[in-house]
Amino acid sequence: MTPELQARLRAEGLEPERVAKVVRVALAEDGDVDVTSEPIFDPAQVSTADFTARGEGVVAGLLVAEAVFEILLGDRASLEPKVKDGERVGKGDVLLTVTAPTVGLLRAERIALNFLTHLSGIATQTARWVAALEGTKARVRDSRKTLPGLRGLQKWAVRCGGGVNHRMSLQDAALIKDNHVAAAGGVTAAFQAVRARYPELHIQVEVDTLDQLQEALTAGATDILLDNMTDSTMAEAVSLTAGRATLEASGGLSLDRARDAAVTGVDYLAVGGLTHSASALDIGLDFRPVAGT
Repeated sequence: MTPELQARLRAEGLEPERVAKVVRVALAEDGDVDVTSEPIFDPAQVSTADFTARGEGVVAGLLVAEAVFEILLGDRASLEPKVKDGERVGKGDVLLTVTAPTVGLLRAERIALNFLTHLSGIATQTARWVAALEGTKARVRDSRKTLPGLRGLQKWAVRCGGGVNHRMSLQDAALIKDNHVAAAGGVTAAFQAVRARYPELHIQVEVDTLDQLQEALTAGATDILLDNMTDSTMAEAVSLTAGRATLEASGGLSLDRARDAAVTGVDYLAVGGLTHSASALDIGLDFRPVAGT
C-alpha cells in the first residue's frame, strides 16, 4: 500500500499491516488465475468503473476497498474516492471510481464489494441505533461477537456509524460474567481476584439482579453490565447506583426497545447484533461503457 493510504488507515485507528493481511487472505481465496476474465480481455485493456450505492445507508469500507486495488494492482489502479467512510449516502450515489486493467478490476470486484457491503451494513445498522438514542445520554456499544480476522474492521465500522467500541480483546479489560461469578462463588470473590492480579486494569462486572448490583458496588466495581433486566428494574438500578458506577444494559435489546432502555438512565446499550447480524448495504460495481459502443 502507498504511504498515503497507510496514513489514512492509521488516522482511522486501523493498522495497515492487519488490513493488508486480511486483504491478502481474501485475494488468496480466489486463486492466481481468473479463468473467466483472462480469456476474454487483453491484458492491456483498461476500464473505468464506479462503486455505486443501491440503497440508503452509512458507508464504511472504502479505505479497505482501496487497499484491495493497491495490493492487487499497485500503481496500475487509479482510485478516486467520492465520499468518505462514515458519510451517509443515498441510492445512486457514486462512492469510489476506479480506473485499472479490466482483468484486475474484475478480479478485485467481489473482494472489494464483500468488505464494502458488509462494513457499510454494520455502520448503517449502528446509525439506526444512534438515531433511536438521540436526546438521551446513552450510547450504543459493540461486543466481541465478531468474525475471526475481521474484528478490527467490524469495530471500526461501528465507529463509522456513530457507535462506541467495547474492549477489543480479552487482554484489554476484564469483563466478569455470570460464568465467572458462578465458578468463583460470587461477584465479590471474582472481582477481588481480578483486582488483586491486575490493580490498574479496567473491570466491568455483569449482574442480573439488584442484589448482585449492590454486591458489585460494595466490592468497588465502577463499571457494571445489567444483564437481561426489564426497563423498570434498570431504572431501579440507576437509582440504586446513584452515579457510583457506569451502567450498561445488555441482553434482549431490540431497536424498537432501544429508547425505552435508554431513558432509564443507563450510560450504554450493549448490542452484539451491530456486528453479528447487520444486513449488507446494497452496493454494486458498474463498468462505464467503452467509448464508441
